Amino acid sequence: MSRISSFLWFNDQAEEATEYYVSLVPNSKVGKVTRGPDGKVLVVNFELDGQQFVALNGGPQFAFTEAFSIFVTCDSQAEVDELWNTLTEEGEEGQCGWLKDRYGLSWQIVPVRMLELLNDPDPARAKRAMDAMMGMRKLDVAELEAAAQG
Repeated sequence: MSRISSFLWFNDQAEEATEYYVSLVPNSKVGKVTRGPDGKVLVVNFELDGQQFVALNGGPQFAFTEAFSIFVTCDSQAEVDELWNTLTEEGEEGQCGWLKDRYGLSWQIVPVRMLELLNDPDPARAKRAMDAMMGMRKLDVAELEAAAQG
């Protein structure tokens, strides 16, 4: 287990959010739940596909911003579609594969193929893929491929 975890500050939805997140990402689980003196959940340790997180019910003092996001690489368009559609159902779409979930946490849902296209040895192909990505909300592999082809 890594000594380094991402720490997420929630108002009072840490347990609800972690249960939601682990239901979306395979190979994920809720770990230790720490309760305060009043018996309410204070801290939840959880894992998303091997990445460690800590969620705190810290109150309304701080809100999430796009300065922190969960970056998820997807092997297929179907996986992109499923995560995107589920997370934006009560959240909001952003640009270039970014979204905010119902808790206000930012995610980047990125097909592996897009990363390959952006690293194409032909700079013109890579630029066309990048230009196409910049105009998208949910990333579409077929459209990225077509743009790269010219």
